[in-house]
This record gives sequence, C-alpha cells and structure tokens, in this order.
Amino acid sequence: MNRSKRANHFGTICEKRMARKRRFVLERASWHDARFQNGTPVEIKSTMLEHSDGQPGNFKIYRAYHDRLRRADGWYCFVVYRPHGCSGCTIVKDKMVKAMNLPLLRWHGGGEHRETLQAKVHISHVF
Repeated sequence: MNRSKRANHFGTICEKRMARKRRFVLERASWHDARFQNGTPVEIKSTMLEHSDGQPGNFKIYRAYHDRLRRADGWYCFVVYRPHGCSGCTIVKDKMVKAMNLPLLRWHGGGEHRETLQAKVHISHVF
C-alpha cells in the first residue's frame, strides 16, 4: 500500500474512533468530516506521531475549507496516531480546537489538488 493510501486508511480509522469517542455524526463534505449533535461542523485531522524517516508528523490544513469552517464557527479534532502493521493504529492523543483559535497559519502552495492554498501545522503547535 503506497504512502497516501496508508495515510487515507489510517485517517479513516481515526475518524471512526473519534466519532465514537466524541459522539460526532460522520458526514462526507469537502470542508468537514463530521458534525456535533447540535449540527456544528467538525474537521478531523490526523497525522502519524513520527514518519518512517524520523520526522514528526504534521497536519495539513486547506485554506478554502479552513475559512468555511471558521465562518460556520466549526471545530478541528486533531488526532495523533502510531501505525502498527499494515492496517492497525493506536491513537496517541487527540484534542478539540475551535477553528477560530488555530495558531497563525502560513499559507503556501501545495494544495493544488484541492484548488486552494495549504498550511502545515506541527504537532507541537496543537498539543
């Protein structure tokens, strides 16, 4: 399984676990993954604790989706996981952060496939 398919696979596992833990209703939309019971949107972002090259993971935030989440008074659910084997993972930590309260983002290219700018947020800036 290539790297991006693995990341997507683990991301899906994290989304399902956070939905159970935090009682989200999963919802497929371009700009968010779930909603609280009251309808408030939540974007679930996950990353590996450490990549195979030893570098710490980071969360990718896309500007168009971030702006929409902020306007909707939405939240991020950040999840750090450690993969084991090809299919399993352990959630190391998770944290809810209001989109409005995200640390200052430095936007750059790289989100072309989403037709927007992106920012990388290091684990240490969230936890």
